[in-house]
Amino acid sequence: MLGSGDVGYTIPAEFDTSLFHKAGALAAARDNNPAKASSGCQFYIVQGKKYTDEELNMMELQSGQKFSAAKRTVYKNKGGTPFLDMNYTVFGEVLEGMEVINKIAETATNGSNRPLSDIRMKIVVMK
Repeated sequence: MLGSGDVGYTIPAEFDTSLFHKAGALAAARDNNPAKASSGCQFYIVQGKKYTDEELNMMELQSGQKFSAAKRTVYKNKGGTPFLDMNYTVFGEVLEGMEVINKIAETATNGSNRPLSDIRMKIVVMK
């Protein structure tokens, strides 16, 4: 089934504190392996939500990680998934077209959270 495959290898985790799970971040999926190695073929795009200072403070207490003032501003104004920071590799960002991501997120899904109809993507890598 699309979206549940594997290519038989993983990619070592690459954490960079300047790359974080703000809305639009492109990141590598992974299983629960202890090395936090990334899937060789699966990725996700962060839609996320906006957070309050109180919510961010609670995440800091739970994770032991501090969010910089700049990251806090992004998470409060743009949104994201801060609890994934330093746990999943972020390797890119959607520069245009977040409205498409939001529209995909509104698509009807089945009990496995899979869209009822396939959604085709055309991806262009920019350097």
